[in-house]
Amino acid sequence: MLIREFKRPDLKRVLEIESSSFDDPYPANVLVDLYNLGAGFLVAQQDNIIVGYIIFWIRFEDEGHIISIAVDPHHHRKKIGSRLVETTLEIFKKYNVDKIQLEVRKGNRKARKFYQRLGFEEKTLVINYYEDGEDAMIMEKILENLENSYNPE
Repeated sequence: MLIREFKRPDLKRVLEIESSSFDDPYPANVLVDLYNLGAGFLVAQQDNIIVGYIIFWIRFEDEGHIISIAVDPHHHRKKIGSRLVETTLEIFKKYNVDKIQLEVRKGNRKARKFYQRLGFEEKTLVINYYEDGEDAMIMEKILENLENSYNPE
């Protein structure tokens, strides 16, 4: 599997994955706007087919934010989502990001467990976050800055 930067011709397949993954998917114009605004946008490609994607950006100098991630339902349980997140974390580290946040639907236990396995912790519940009134759980992961973690004592 190859993780690479999104290219405009990938949009149709990303939209298919988005639609099959979420009840309220982002429309094409939102994904294009995020791309044009400089958000990080990676795709997972297997046998020349896009099977997943992740969108992220650095909100503040040292805080990253995962905007969206999805994997084609036919390719779940193959570590594709984990690879996308791990690749994104490596990019964040290169930019000295030390905290990553994301929102996930409170009722999406599967996603919450996925992020917990990757070291994210549940931090704050935001009431009525989504348009349909569902609450969001803010999850956070602290990245260790290896330069500052050395303690000789």
